[in-house]
Amino acid sequence: MDMNAYLSMFIDESNDHLQALNDNLLQLESSPGDLSIVQVIFRSAHTLKGMSATMGFEDLASLTHEMENVLDLVRNGKLDMDAFIFDVLFKSLDALEAMVRDITGGGEGKADVSEIVAALKSIVKGDYKSAAAQPPVNTAAGGPAAGAANLDEFQVSVLSQSIESGLPVYYIKVALDKDCALKAARAYMVFNVLEENGEVIKSDPSVQDLEQEKFDRSFTVILISPLEQSALQAKIEAVSEVESAEAIQLDAESLAQLAKPETPAVPQSAAIGTEPQEEASRQPAAAKAQTAAAAPAASRTIRVDIERLDTLMNLFSELLIDRVRLEQLASEIRKPELTETVEHMSRISGDLQNIVLKLRMVPVESVFNRFPRMVRDIAKSLDKKVDLVITGADTELDRTVIDEIGDPLVHLLRNSLDHGLETTEGRIAARKPETGTIYLRAYHSGNSVFIEVEEDGRGINGDKVKAKAIENGILTAEEAAKLTPPEINNLIFAPGFSTADKISDISGRGVGLDVVRSKIASLGGTVYVESALGVGSKFSIQLPLTLSIISAMLIKLGSEKYAFPLSSIVETGLIRKEHILNVHGSRMIQYRNAVIPLVSLSKALDSPDFDESAEEETEIIVVRKGDKWAAILVDEFIGQSDIVLKPLGSYLSDTEAFSGATILGDGQVALIVDPNAMFQ
Repeated sequence: MDMNAYLSMFIDESNDHLQALNDNLLQLESSPGDLSIVQVIFRSAHTLKGMSATMGFEDLASLTHEMENVLDLVRNGKLDMDAFIFDVLFKSLDALEAMVRDITGGGEGKADVSEIVAALKSIVKGDYKSAAAQPPVNTAAGGPAAGAANLDEFQVSVLSQSIESGLPVYYIKVALDKDCALKAARAYMVFNVLEENGEVIKSDPSVQDLEQEKFDRSFTVILISPLEQSALQAKIEAVSEVESAEAIQLDAESLAQLAKPETPAVPQSAAIGTEPQEEASRQPAAAKAQTAAAAPAASRTIRVDIERLDTLMNLFSELLIDRVRLEQLASEIRKPELTETVEHMSRISGDLQNIVLKLRMVPVESVFNRFPRMVRDIAKSLDKKVDLVITGADTELDRTVIDEIGDPLVHLLRNSLDHGLETTEGRIAARKPETGTIYLRAYHSGNSVFIEVEEDGRGINGDKVKAKAIENGILTAEEAAKLTPPEINNLIFAPGFSTADKISDISGRGVGLDVVRSKIASLGGTVYVESALGVGSKFSIQLPLTLSIISAMLIKLGSEKYAFPLSSIVETGLIRKEHILNVHGSRMIQYRNAVIPLVSLSKALDSPDFDESAEEETEIIVVRKGDKWAAILVDEFIGQSDIVLKPLGSYLSDTEAFSGATILGDGQVALIVDPNAMFQ
């Protein structure tokens, strides 16, 4: 049976189950006594185990089997959940996700999970509480897990003789930094240190695998060395990008335990022993599980390769250009039969356009789902109490936008956790609840989707922001004195700007919010912040529903045609020459009880054959960027139309005033004006 045919289905369903496990485990953490949640988690783990075993991914199946053992005790009331068990289960999920990612990348889903398995087994045995303070590898007898080294007779003999002769034998576990870029090079440097100070007997993974970077970020070594334990650890830890080095001196008993071939076989044989019982039920169980999971999907939805959707979208874009062309020809020829046929085709293609766009719409839930776990882990590392409240997760966005929005939201959430929310002591001192709250909202409004990240933390200190901006040379003291509070808050989006007193792993490196703004702008959206000192801050992101087909207002500027995205237009109108004001040398107009700037499009785009200064009455487009408004002078309105947004390509990438181009019905190319550029 060729399992490759089922691989994509396995990956999709594994990711679904892992997401469900993460969600339910987080839910259980807030209600540890709710056994109904444990049942759901157990079923997901059991299904994942069955699927993995059926596909031949034994490491994945073994780890979920160990998780099952723990969950089985919990659901039967023989074990109460506590912080240690939650942490180990979350680590297990991380390892499972890494394995599935490896499989997705064409690997075999293998990983070193001996520590996690040892921790899960210690939970089942009930001895984890007494040994919790020690590393899991030492839980049994102050040494590595039994059978962990897989030593042959010759190696055992050499090590035994060394111990008998008084030479220390060490079991060393080395962990590299998470961000280590050249793992093989660091492993090589560690081996250099070890070989200078002793004799390496065994490494796991093998030296060849280490050289080829076929390891996660940790490896173990058995070494004979005359050095003291602490001196040896210090020498290894002196190697750059080594996170930790743990050296455990072995005695004859621990060496025998380490080399015992039956030790690793026991759980395996136990697992194998249960396999005959499970084997009969595994395939039908897995098949049943897959059938159960697929049954509702088969009747309601199907999975479609994203590339096929992209191809469909591209083909429809071409069709849309031809439709507009046909509409134009029909209006010129004025033949009733042709007009009637084109109108019918327009209605059909309009419906088709809605369907194609909806096919590409994905709930933001697919992005939001990763945040509860991230917030939990960061809050724990910062020792803060945080509630994450998510609303509007079913709001839909185009897939291309969904793919890009994750990183900016990660930046904003990490910023809120690190800078926004106070510590527990700080909140108590500010007479706030100990637990801070972060709201993550998404909702539709017009042709845009809004995503908000709001927290009830300390808020932005305007004086500190101004002082930092002056110190960094972003503006002068005189300019700073003229800024309004919202303008001061927006200074935090300046490149390299940070008010953090110290740099942490979470944020404060000054490379965050300007990146967020650039990314959102590249998606055709805007981001702005509102804040009140001592009350909290809110970041609002406005995004277009789709980036491929947009509704636009076509305008003329002399002999040239341009398109304005309809989503950024507030209103169109006429303005007479005598109603234009001159305020400190800038042209302004009265608009709805406000005075807003008037921008000349012909001057901004250096139009060759249009100058509105000769006009007594000129058409205007009022556009909005965040809470700012502006009126743009144009020559003539052509009308609204759905247009296909085509990128300008790398040759015209520096043209800031335009966000793309489109092909009109008459075959002309029209540039799409970026209204945000009109505010500079």
